[in-house]
Amino acid sequence: MKKITLFAFGLFLVFSCSKDDPNDSVDPNANTPTSQNILSVQEINEFIETTLKKDGDIIWKNVPTTILYSAVMRGGGILSIGFGDKGESFSIEKSSGLIDAKSNVINTVRSFEGGAKSNDIVYDYDILNAIDVEISNIETIEALKSTDQIRYLDPLGYESFILSENTNVEEKSFGCETGGININTQDYRVISPNAWLPWSFDIHKVPQAWGYSTGSGITIGLIDTGISSSQNLLGSGFNDGVSTGRSVQRFGTFDGADSDQCGHGTSMASAMVSPRNDDGMPVGVAYNANLVAYRGTGDVLLESSRERRGVSNALRQLGDRSDVRIISMSIGYLWSIGSIKDAVRYANSKGKLIIAAGGTSTGFTNWYPVIFPASMSEVVAVTGIKDNGYNRCSNCHSGRQIDFTIVMQRASDNDRTVPVVGFNTNDRNVVGGSSVATATTAGIAALVWARNPNMSRDQVLDKLRRAGEFYPNRNRKFGYGNIDALKAVQ
Repeated sequence: MKKITLFAFGLFLVFSCSKDDPNDSVDPNANTPTSQNILSVQEINEFIETTLKKDGDIIWKNVPTTILYSAVMRGGGILSIGFGDKGESFSIEKSSGLIDAKSNVINTVRSFEGGAKSNDIVYDYDILNAIDVEISNIETIEALKSTDQIRYLDPLGYESFILSENTNVEEKSFGCETGGININTQDYRVISPNAWLPWSFDIHKVPQAWGYSTGSGITIGLIDTGISSSQNLLGSGFNDGVSTGRSVQRFGTFDGADSDQCGHGTSMASAMVSPRNDDGMPVGVAYNANLVAYRGTGDVLLESSRERRGVSNALRQLGDRSDVRIISMSIGYLWSIGSIKDAVRYANSKGKLIIAAGGTSTGFTNWYPVIFPASMSEVVAVTGIKDNGYNRCSNCHSGRQIDFTIVMQRASDNDRTVPVVGFNTNDRNVVGGSSVATATTAGIAALVWARNPNMSRDQVLDKLRRAGEFYPNRNRKFGYGNIDALKAVQ
């Protein structure tokens, strides 16, 4: 059965709790445990689960020192530190106060870690006011907690979270799919010059909107798993059929590669900008828009330090590009990540319209609302619904932070979602969840901006809101509701 891609949180591949020494734990309320007394993964996860269910997020700086220290040590000893005063997420030129704050952090770390080491600063975020350091002593965290101008302390490498009720672990590559499938003939129709129009586009009046705009002149930035080098329509065939005069670029901030190895990013790119081709393949919403695709993560779940750093760097780089107006991210995590939060705020300060997935999971939809970074006020949050009214897709999240909805799943069959080009040339696939809802919204935003090229980010967002089914009201679970693309471009 074809699975809906994105945020399969209930399928975490983690170190089994049985691998932890049952004696390798301490009372979480102890004040000064030794460095050898590290809580087990099970104990850390129980704390995380309780906190998420109570607060909806974790502010690691405020958790008991033993918990934070144990999570850091279970995550390779990497601690991410945001320095500066509240609101100082980034600065191109550091003030004397920020320089002093950074020096104070480094000196504190080194004084409790045995002096300066060549590798104690693992990563410096430069424009973002943050560094990643390697630690081994709990006293270091205790000292940092009492240090002025510390905005966050995150266990950047902790990736072993699993809900207590989800112990059957089968899959690591969340949202990944590289195979091709046959598409139900009722889920597309053929349009000129010989492209497949996904069924969901008609519901949002995308074909009618094309009479006013096709996205020409607008560049979308995609942060995901990259785009496949094996899919011609997202490479040398990007200008195919009636898609002309545009460009596609690939970059990588994760593991040094710029090409998709998962398939998720390829699907998102297709939903947004696949050409209106003459090859009998699915077309994207903004089929004349440009694309800048970043491989910032290995899959949709940002659980490793490399993925979190990769997404942060991709956001910062896209923020610096004057040609990029929209950033689409169908990725995320259950709790906020300081370095990504800083990077979102940096890109937002550059006028980018940042759109992110509200979340799609198998173990969290009954109690967890909108995931990070869609939960941020600087981000437009989108979720997916079925074609029988405002019913969430089978695994989609909803909540007060959702701004828009996109119809992307058949109520009669959860496996019938949105057709997209496949990982390889001449292959087709389907993709669902809040992932494709986000990519579709990004495409519609490109249509609006191309129609109104002199508008600001906030003006474009206002056009989208006014085109929402519930506008001027806002639904407590679905925001402004379904977007009418035709109304948005008129």
